[in-house]
Amino acid sequence: MENFVYIEKKLTEYMQVKITAFGITRDIVGASSLELELPNEASVSDLRQALGTKYPKLANLTSLAIAVNQEYAQNDIQLTENDEVVLIPPVSGG
Repeated sequence: MENFVYIEKKLTEYMQVKITAFGITRDIVGASSLELELPNEASVSDLRQALGTKYPKLANLTSLAIAVNQEYAQNDIQLTENDEVVLIPPVSGG
């Protein structure tokens, strides 16, 4: 009798997240808006990680706020495909 190994493959569904970038974040990503593909269960933390991987210079910012649907978002907030996501860079001046 032959031994068979069955591999269960979990299919991950993805969503497109539309992101608006302001200030220095716009300069780093090279556009005022972009789309990023993330797993359906992605959080703001996952978004930060994906952005840092694709745009390493974002990690050099002293702070980077992310707003989701016009409210500052904590890292544990889950994203959905229709969310309005905005990258808010550090602000300086007086």
